[in-house]
Amino acid sequence: MPKKRQDTQRKEDHSLPLWQRLVTAPLPNDRRRAEAFFQDLLLKEPEAAPEWNAVMHDKNVHALIAALADQSPFLWHLIRADPLRLLRLLCHPPEQSLASTLQQLTETAAKTEAPTDLMLPLRRARQEIALLVALADLGGVWDFASIIDALSRSADAFIGQALDVLLRQEIIKGHFKNLDRDKPAQNCGLAIIALGKLGAHELNYSSDVDLMVIYDPAVVTLDSKQEAGPLFVRITKQFVRLLQETTPDGFVLRVDLRLRPDPGSTAIAMSAPAALDYYQILGQNWERAAMIKARYVAGDRERAETFLAALAPFIWRKYFDYAAIADIHAMKRQIHAFRGHAEITVKGHDIKLGRGGIREIEFFVQTQQLIFGGKRPRLRGSTTLAMLGELSAEGWITKEATEDLTRAYIFLRTIEHRLQMVADEQTQRLPAETKALRQFARFCGASSEKSFTDEMMHHLHLVSFHYARLFEQAPSLDTAMGSLVFTGVNDDPETLETLRQLGYAKPEQVTEMVRGWHFGHHAAIRGTRAREVLTELVPQLLQAFAHSGDPDAAVALFDQALARMPAAVELFSILKSNPRLCELFGDILGGAPRFAHVVIAYPHLLDAMIDGRMLHSELSEEAFDTRAHTFLEKAKNTEDFLDAARDFAREENFLIGLRLLSGLIEPPQAGTAFSALARTLIKACLAHVEKAFAKEHGKIAKGCIVVVALGKLGSGEMTASSDLDLIVIYDFDAETPQSDGRHPLHALQYYTRLAQRLISALTVATRRGRLYDVDLRLRPSGRKGPIATQFESFVDYQYNDAESWEHMALVRQRIVAGDAGLAARTQAAIERILRLPRDKSLNGDVLAMRRLVAREKGETDPADPKHIAGGLMDIEFLAQYFVLRHAREWPDLIAGTTAAILEQSCRHALLRVEDCANLLHAYWLETNVMQMARLILDPEIDASRANAAVKRRLAQTADLPDYAMLERALKESRTRVRKLFLTLLEHEAG
Repeated sequence: MPKKRQDTQRKEDHSLPLWQRLVTAPLPNDRRRAEAFFQDLLLKEPEAAPEWNAVMHDKNVHALIAALADQSPFLWHLIRADPLRLLRLLCHPPEQSLASTLQQLTETAAKTEAPTDLMLPLRRARQEIALLVALADLGGVWDFASIIDALSRSADAFIGQALDVLLRQEIIKGHFKNLDRDKPAQNCGLAIIALGKLGAHELNYSSDVDLMVIYDPAVVTLDSKQEAGPLFVRITKQFVRLLQETTPDGFVLRVDLRLRPDPGSTAIAMSAPAALDYYQILGQNWERAAMIKARYVAGDRERAETFLAALAPFIWRKYFDYAAIADIHAMKRQIHAFRGHAEITVKGHDIKLGRGGIREIEFFVQTQQLIFGGKRPRLRGSTTLAMLGELSAEGWITKEATEDLTRAYIFLRTIEHRLQMVADEQTQRLPAETKALRQFARFCGASSEKSFTDEMMHHLHLVSFHYARLFEQAPSLDTAMGSLVFTGVNDDPETLETLRQLGYAKPEQVTEMVRGWHFGHHAAIRGTRAREVLTELVPQLLQAFAHSGDPDAAVALFDQALARMPAAVELFSILKSNPRLCELFGDILGGAPRFAHVVIAYPHLLDAMIDGRMLHSELSEEAFDTRAHTFLEKAKNTEDFLDAARDFAREENFLIGLRLLSGLIEPPQAGTAFSALARTLIKACLAHVEKAFAKEHGKIAKGCIVVVALGKLGSGEMTASSDLDLIVIYDFDAETPQSDGRHPLHALQYYTRLAQRLISALTVATRRGRLYDVDLRLRPSGRKGPIATQFESFVDYQYNDAESWEHMALVRQRIVAGDAGLAARTQAAIERILRLPRDKSLNGDVLAMRRLVAREKGETDPADPKHIAGGLMDIEFLAQYFVLRHAREWPDLIAGTTAAILEQSCRHALLRVEDCANLLHAYWLETNVMQMARLILDPEIDASRANAAVKRRLAQTADLPDYAMLERALKESRTRVRKLFLTLLEHEAG
């Protein structure tokens, strides 16, 4: 906002001419250019204007005009086009100039009978007032209240004079009877209601005007041959043209009639009874908010005031109206969602609709008015700043909020005027480019871009802060998307068209499904409450499905899910109360069907999405340990513990998956997180079963147990559907092999049964479902071996009986739970085993194992990334081969993950750089895509047969434009990998 000069104050003497009251000016961007323009203007001295040089050489006038020449093409055009007009405005008090211009327009209009004859006078008057207001505003002569008053008074005059001339024309044509040509609006039956900023008498510099045109269908002054509706619609069309049409002299006002009832299906002039019926029967809260600012502006005053009085009960409810807050909040949320204004910034920010902007201040005020205005008549005013004061005086908002929002409103509205003064454009968006923003900051009187940005951010953040305290946690309601009618037995044509516009390929099938929901075809929605909530939710759901990437698949999956659900009220209520969740739910249904089944089965998981902090909680094992302890500590018995563990796992797995879906984490991070969570749960389950087991059987002196993870858990690369490959190892003092409890057991029985309880805790299906599937086939002797292995037996088996593939499995091992001492001994033993010397048979063993897996699992299915030739198994087997073959020489090859092993192998020149790069590229391509696929698809589903949204998501995971490109990339990668696999192993084997 322009700053006053330090040595001057605004001069309030209204008898002084404008030039003597100037106290400030914008700063030019290019001083030389500004001065050149100004000097050129001086040469255009108007004839018979002796005061020209005296006025134009005043330092304040000089500074102001030079800045306008450089910064505002619109204002400079007005100045250059008529220097005498500039001089006239400078040499008279601005209040007098405003009154004189409007009076002259009134006198001209009173003598005008043809609307076309008023086109030029209207535009000339608008030019004069546009220049006058800019000079008084930028020169620091008028305060904010005076500026918006002048703009609003002028718009009122333009509208009134335009309508009077049009009515006079109709009187001359004989379409009215008993109307006075000098007072054509009186008793004409047609009235114009101003809404928005004009209605509140706070119009901005280059705004449109929100108007509603109503008429009395039984107007007695109308000629009997005329029908009110067609005549008043025609007059309204001419009225809009008269004000809005752009000629060589510009336009007068942009007219917006869309705030009338149901603008998509009603005429631009609407009968007052029809409008009242609409509001009383169908009126929505956003329309109530709009009508707060409604006032008569032109035409038949008596009918306008009667109409507005009849609307008062619709606007102002008898009781405190807290329900209105949700709807008003929804409007603001929709602006953020659909126009991209969710963040606070300066470059490119929309200071009206953006976060922290003018609209938030207006909604802040209007919402409080709707809630409390029914019982507090003082809160029924239309002016934003006045109502802020009343809300503070009534004690509904704090003095701090009032002061902050008042200052911010004046600041932002002033900047809005500056934006519009540049080119007479209806814009509220700040420049997006640095250079343009710096230039505009100077036009606003700021000494630097930084000072302008700092002040702007200060106000935006304050507005956002106060707004958030009222609205950010409020539920919001649905948006209107067009006709969505599902009653009766026949398809509604407009509903089918709405669905097509939303992106549904088969709208007839969609309507059939939705009608089925309303008819209670599924047990989950036969209850009254379920159908009530569903009726309100359907538009929101259909819009969310439309954004999912595959709307038809999303709605079909939802229908299938409803058929399996015992009840749906909980899910419906959660979705209805939070549109963001509904949007995400639609996205999940369309593009992540497996993930969707989890949400549908356990809708309370959506609660976690409401609390944004949960989506940003730590994913480390330590963080999971802490949260698990808090979650599980209240369990009173094993049944409670098992249920709580499953609830905890489901919620945390859901949040990991949600982060992956929304791009907050990458697939490798998801694998790490899934694995860390599994380790936490194994530790928690082991601790619980040990404690419970000890109560019954006591403990074994110096006895201890550890759990060794292999496979994806061992390497920290689990997916959403991975099982657990585990080995349970125990040890004890041979001198005291018996437990000391009420029911003592020998160590062999003790640890076997303890391991069984651990596996049961992880796998048993309780009322909360299962935790994991556990695979124990990699334990010594496989299925034939004991479920838990004594340490020495484990070591002996690995040294003397284990085959090469069993040592390969140990490459991806990690001890995840149990006694620290035994864990250290086991880890050391495994590393010694991995470093054993190997003969040349190792290559043949690896190849033989790979051929055996190919015979049993196949290796030709492109949908099986693990077993297909050139897929993950080939890469993993190569890495495991390098460890077994070379770890004796290079111990750092025992690196855990496949990628790390390959990188170490390359460092030790076991792999060529090019070959390593190809293997790593293939590995990350396969694992990233598989990570996402396991989250969004059931393992048995072939991705190539999935819907378009799923395919698109998988392609995006690989940073590829489409699924066809992904298939091509996988095929090429697998060909290279298989060639490398055979080359590296068969060469040495030969």
